Amino acid sequence: MILFLAVAISIYTAMHCLVFWGIHPLLAGHRYLAVSVLLWMLMMIISPFAVRLLDTNGSPQAARLLALTSYTWMGLLFLAFCLFAVIGMVELLSPLPPLINPAMPRLPLHGTLTAATVLLFTLVTGIYGYVAAKNIRVVTVPITTDKLPAGTESLRVVQVSDLHLGLLNRGPFLATVITRLKELKPDLLVATGDVIDAQINHLDGLDVMWQEIEPPLGKFAVIGNHEVYAGLQQSIDFLKRCGFVMLRNTGLSVGGVVRLIGIDDEQIWDHTVHETAILQAQPSDQFTIFLKHRPTVSKDDVQLFDLQLSGHAHRGQIFPFNFVTGLKYPMQDGLYCLSPASWLYTSRGTGTWGPPMRVLSPPEITVFDIRRGKSGT
Repeated sequence: MILFLAVAISIYTAMHCLVFWGIHPLLAGHRYLAVSVLLWMLMMIISPFAVRLLDTNGSPQAARLLALTSYTWMGLLFLAFCLFAVIGMVELLSPLPPLINPAMPRLPLHGTLTAATVLLFTLVTGIYGYVAAKNIRVVTVPITTDKLPAGTESLRVVQVSDLHLGLLNRGPFLATVITRLKELKPDLLVATGDVIDAQINHLDGLDVMWQEIEPPLGKFAVIGNHEVYAGLQQSIDFLKRCGFVMLRNTGLSVGGVVRLIGIDDEQIWDHTVHETAILQAQPSDQFTIFLKHRPTVSKDDVQLFDLQLSGHAHRGQIFPFNFVTGLKYPMQDGLYCLSPASWLYTSRGTGTWGPPMRVLSPPEITVFDIRRGKSGT
């Protein structure tokens, strides 16, 4: 953990340094403004630790205000960093054309106009991302299968994932989610991890809100990595109060209609789960939905379920971070065919983690309309 924090702080500091280089032309000749910007950046680098300190010392309102400020800054900084990184690479390469052909002029890109343009673009994109994060989309995925029992022509399964309820995503956000869920009228509701963010002390009253939605076949959830961060047992207790049935490395038949199998996230330190064995232990006579927080699939598991539902990656949440998350989770957004009889769907997530914004990765609630017919989608 110490090594991880050291690396994270180093990267975050380096990002600030590059952005300061990028905006330096705007600060030239303004000494006090430059010093103020440096002090602000230093405050933002240590602000995540200050948020935790305020929260654990009984100042939740101050912690919430600082979290909103620092995490919004984090998102804006990332956008500016990406743009200035491109500008920096162009600057490094700009001496090459004249070396190849002396008649070709050197075209420096870094300057006052460029810096101002980047800041304006960052601000506009940040505002767009903040608004986009509030606009939860409903994604409908039709599926046909010959595994529904006689007398059952259709089944509506609704997935939420990565709500990150806590310090920033609170009652108003959850109220919006619950309202949309009621409108969708699911037969079955599943949550594929990270319902909770990282602390358990900001969830008062949210369990009652979850109790407002009661699908005929129930609500089911699996453990994500953030449930572990928040305290595993406390997270489980909260989710049970919400009305969720926890699927922890087990499966069951729901209403004689569909089989659900759920597995704990690998973040659990004593994780000794044999995923394939858990899947093999379940009968395959019903349409089988496998709930797993992270969108990874073992080749040995592909034929052991019909549909895997996952989340975790947020599709990067803020473009172009999706290229980074895609390195570890290439199947990070949407529906993927694993075999003629097995599919994976990865949700972009319903909430946000860290920066309260989404850029080219809109939040979603996913509806799976499963109908009787020849197997496929």
